[in-house]
Amino acid sequence: MDRTCTSVKEGYERWSRTYDHDPNPILALEERHLKNTLPPVEGKRVLDLACGTGRWLTHLVAAGATSGVGVDSSRAMLGVANGKPAAQSRLVQADCGAIPFANGSFDLVVCSFALAHVLDLNRVAREVGRVAAARADVFVSDLHPQAYGHGWQTGFRDSLGAVQIATWSRSENEFLAPWVSIGFDCVQFVACRFSEPERRVFAHAGKAGKFEEFCQLPAVLICHIQRSSS
Repeated sequence: MDRTCTSVKEGYERWSRTYDHDPNPILALEERHLKNTLPPVEGKRVLDLACGTGRWLTHLVAAGATSGVGVDSSRAMLGVANGKPAAQSRLVQADCGAIPFANGSFDLVVCSFALAHVLDLNRVAREVGRVAAARADVFVSDLHPQAYGHGWQTGFRDSLGAVQIATWSRSENEFLAPWVSIGFDCVQFVACRFSEPERRVFAHAGKAGKFEEFCQLPAVLICHIQRSSS
């Protein structure tokens, strides 16, 4: 299948129109695992970094976070997020490498399917390290390196055709190194594979015939890192 390759800015502006409505097995798989991995958020200050349409911000606020903020560079994605009551008045347009908050502002940071779009991961790690409080938990998800290795890409299809958004894939070690270098500890890597809960999502997406094949690979990587107290 031919795909049009596009920049992150252009890709997400176009994807924003259908992002919340199209059945997406990758997002379903990540949500199933990450919701069971996140610690309790009651009383915590949370940041949904590269929040897109506010998917995780909405969940974290509903789960009882004391305060929640979503940051994203895409005006179009933020426009969709602003239509959700839990996200309204909690959104800031900014780059992941220049987070407009004070040092130690957050106890929990979630960054979902965004950092593969970032060339300079060191810059983002430094900024997250700056705004994260001591012992803050950071959860980052992306397509698994093995999935990238088998040609999987971040993209979508709309009425104009198929689109592939620019990414830089990394091994687990390449992904983790910038965080370790600034004092984060790796709590765990979770390699997530599709299973029965995602079968119906594949069917709704018109990809039922691909389900068994795609179950053979780890599809999503979730990394839990924690800033040390020092």
